Formats: sequence, C-alpha cells, structure tokens
Amino acid sequence: MKPIGLTFKWEGVDKYNNLREGELMLIHECTGCGKISINRIAADDNEETILKVFDESQKLPLQKKVELQRKNIAILSSEAKERVITQLFGKIN
Repeated sequence: MKPIGLTFKWEGVDKYNNLREGELMLIHECTGCGKISINRIAADDNEETILKVFDESQKLPLQKKVELQRKNIAILSSEAKERVITQLFGKIN
C-alpha cells in the first residue's frame, strides 16, 4: 500500500446542515491491484511525511482524482493545507 493523498472523515451534519469535518485520513492505493483504502493516521506517523503526502497528492493525474471522486473520496486540494496543518500540529497562534 502506498499513500497517495489525504481526506477528512465526515462526522455527520451540524445544526446548520453543514457537514462536520472529522479526523484527517490517509488515502492508500495497493501497488499490486490498485485497490483504494482509507486509513486513520496513527499516533506514531511522522507529521512531516504526512505533509509530503499532501504536497505530492496535488500532482496526481486528473484521471486518478476523478476515480477517487467516483468512489466518494474527497482528496484534499491545496486550499486545505492550513486545515491539514491544524489537524497535525494543533492551532498555531
């Protein structure tokens, strides 16, 4: 399994009918069969490596992004970087 991107686990809907963002998740792809899976980030995962996965995911081919969308997996775009950093390191003042 190779990490190819990040997504958020959605935690239902708030009282204003907005999706609630949950924990940060890794998107993995099997290097043998191509199967996609989503996994929790472990406490001992390296935050800098996770950020590298995020940065590399911005270069994924459009075809792969469309494939993920078809599977209802919302790969995070570059606009989500601040939210990713907050999830990994906490709020920075």
